[in-house]
Amino acid sequence: MRNVVLGGLLLTGIAASVPAQAQDTVRIGLVQPLTGSVAYNGKSVVEGARLAVEEMNAAGGVLGKKIELIVEDGQCTPANSVNAVEKLVQKDKVVTLVGAFCSSATAAIMPVAQKYKLPLITGVSSKASLTEQGNPYFFRAAETDALMAEAFAKILANDLKLTKVAYIGVNDDWGRGGVEEFSRDLTALGVKTVLTEYFDHGATDFFTLLTKLRAAKPDGVFVAAETQDGSILVKQIREMGLDTKVFGVGSWATADFINLTGEAAEGIHAAVPYASSMDTPRNQTFVQKYQAKYGIKPGKYGAAGYNALNIAGQAIARAGGTDAEAIRASLAKTSYEAPNGVYKFTDKGQAYGFDAVLVRIEKGEPKVIASTPVDAPH
Repeated sequence: MRNVVLGGLLLTGIAASVPAQAQDTVRIGLVQPLTGSVAYNGKSVVEGARLAVEEMNAAGGVLGKKIELIVEDGQCTPANSVNAVEKLVQKDKVVTLVGAFCSSATAAIMPVAQKYKLPLITGVSSKASLTEQGNPYFFRAAETDALMAEAFAKILANDLKLTKVAYIGVNDDWGRGGVEEFSRDLTALGVKTVLTEYFDHGATDFFTLLTKLRAAKPDGVFVAAETQDGSILVKQIREMGLDTKVFGVGSWATADFINLTGEAAEGIHAAVPYASSMDTPRNQTFVQKYQAKYGIKPGKYGAAGYNALNIAGQAIARAGGTDAEAIRASLAKTSYEAPNGVYKFTDKGQAYGFDAVLVRIEKGEPKVIASTPVDAPH
């Protein structure tokens, strides 16, 4: 009998230790594409996030505990991203969510976060309408397509002396949104649209599309594409002998994009919220730490992951606990000093105050040619 009782006590002790261990860390869930055509970019977000967590834990963590980052592959698809969030919430018991990169995937997980009443931060998804849905648990620590177009359309039109522009975008919410916002603002400046085309994630043969582009004879091509798709497209533009000016949004100022695109990247313009060449002491420190850890300079998405996790960690610390409502209220009071400026949130959860830059790729480096603070939406 004593053996049975002792066994029972041992089993009880083991069972009781599980929730105690689960509470030893503060868990934050991160959903990013780790496979598929934007995996380059998703992995950069994860790198930046891990660096932020490493720094915060070295400084003592939050609430006297270490932050534990739990990463799931959402593949930039709505269904997989929703499944990832369900796992993070129900199994891993995270206290805050960060994700999910593609705007369509983020749109899909927003109601899930709201259902569980958990704060959700995106450091990437830029479709303007996401912060217009009245979701009190959603915070966007990133630019929107509309804000970037408003900030840089005039500079692009005047600098590049554009009169006829073709628009090419990946066929998802973000790609369509970027094309719509930039074409609207450039049209208002008198720039004529001569072609609008979309392609699917993972496309490798743009010959048919580029034949249409050649026939349209634009003096500029706007592209909304990420690293893998964008590098292939730009190389094929150059291989076809099209010497039109190329500019766009996405990962264009990152080392990954420049390395993959090679000489074809030379002279490209990109409107981005972050570039490693931004000349501030805070950014120089960030670049040094990132490069020391990963052997590459950070780009837009490394900075996005770093900023989102710092914003989350600081909000949890201010909240004084892991109660979701307290964290949500704390996020609304964010004033985070990032490598690219200060992030604050509007009542709708849209970040503003940080800097955005227009860069030109010169000798494999993103040279900043214009900079502007991102204002709160009107």
